[in-house]
Amino acid sequence: MSTPETCPNCGADVPPRARACPECGADEKTGWSEDAYASGLDLPEENFNYDEYVKKEFGPKKHIPEGIHWVWWLAAVLLLGAFISFWVFR
Repeated sequence: MSTPETCPNCGADVPPRARACPECGADEKTGWSEDAYASGLDLPEENFNYDEYVKKEFGPKKHIPEGIHWVWWLAAVLLLGAFISFWVFR
């Protein structure tokens, strides 16, 4: 891997063909290689199971009832009836 223009560890300018950052001392083993650069990001592992993570963090999936509950249908019909009666008997 070639020397970066800016140190990925501290952001300092790195001279061309430098073997380490003049500010923080990072080099290919500690901060310029892809493995060292990504190791500090706390990324999930390759075999990360998202579904298992969600189940562990949020508990089992709760059943969401299908359709609209009958009370809401009744409220909608009553509200619609009130509007219609208001306009008819005005």
